[in-house]
Amino acid sequence: MPATPPFRADHVGSLLRPQSVKDARRKFFEDKSIEADELAAVEDEAIRDVIRLQEEAGIPAITDGEIRRQFWHFDFMGELTGFELERRQEGVQFHGTKIPPVYPTITGKLDFPDDHPMLEHFKFVAANTRATPKISIPGPSCCHFRVAKDDIHPAEYKDVEVLFADLAKTYAKAVKAFYEAGCRYLQMDDIFFAYLCDPKHRADKKAAGDDPDWLIDQYAWMMHEAIKDRPDDMVIGMHMCRGNFRSTHAAEGAYDPAADAIFNKTGVDIYFMEYDTERAGGLEPLRLLPKGKKRVLPGFITTKTGDLEKLDDLKRQFDAASKFADIDQLGIAPQCGFASTEEGNAITVDDQRRKLDLVVRTAEAIWGGVDK
Repeated sequence: MPATPPFRADHVGSLLRPQSVKDARRKFFEDKSIEADELAAVEDEAIRDVIRLQEEAGIPAITDGEIRRQFWHFDFMGELTGFELERRQEGVQFHGTKIPPVYPTITGKLDFPDDHPMLEHFKFVAANTRATPKISIPGPSCCHFRVAKDDIHPAEYKDVEVLFADLAKTYAKAVKAFYEAGCRYLQMDDIFFAYLCDPKHRADKKAAGDDPDWLIDQYAWMMHEAIKDRPDDMVIGMHMCRGNFRSTHAAEGAYDPAADAIFNKTGVDIYFMEYDTERAGGLEPLRLLPKGKKRVLPGFITTKTGDLEKLDDLKRQFDAASKFADIDQLGIAPQCGFASTEEGNAITVDDQRRKLDLVVRTAEAIWGGVDK
């Protein structure tokens, strides 16, 4: 039987897309020269390959690498009832670059459809691994933070609390649907907790008439409402970072403004937290992790560059972290995915493999195994 999370070694979910997938997606979406079943066949083969990659590295939680997605978030959001994706002229600004100009809009009553394609994406992974299958989806805050006020069209959603209530219901339905599909390990990437710790993003929200601290509490409430009725054998993870597009970032700042809400108001079991640069601030917020079974996986290993961290340095970082949280409530994962968009980070496939190997070696060195 597969091991049960939380694990000592894990990863956020996305993996570099092979050239075969990039070529097939271009032929399907741009050239219109192949059919959907031809694209799916190429993606299926690539996903089987990344499943083997993870298994050979010794990673106990297996994802599809988000191989079928253009974005880590918009592909999921665009398939929700009431959401539409629009392509415009300018993309969202990251540090020194802009992401592709795709914008989510809310056009109607929100709901999670019974035929959401990512349910089948999860089932494909589960059918092709003997380890624990996991799927990563964007968290509910993404459906607010990433949608401009002018792009929220239903009159009822001009009241943001009504919008939040419907988002919570939509995600609660998603959690139930993934469970019924066999998912026992669901991860939600709720990175905007970290964005709301960034002084610039906080100022932008204030300028737009939103209190960033109120938003943090509301985002925590949405997550809690979405997952509170999950069965006892379903584990929920949550990833937080400061943006990841072609190895660039969009935010910075320590977790302090959001730490209490993250650890004590969301109801989440496992926290994937970016900690690979000074942009993430200090480890002090870990002191707010409540004693018990919750686990934090500090992302001391970066996915933004191919430089391989040293095991001894990672051990020292965990010594420092253990001053604020019990070492038994810690584990290791990279700071983010390797390819939050189909373009991927500025690293090689070999870099990616070495990073995953290091995750496992670190868990074995500190805790004696990946699932101890």
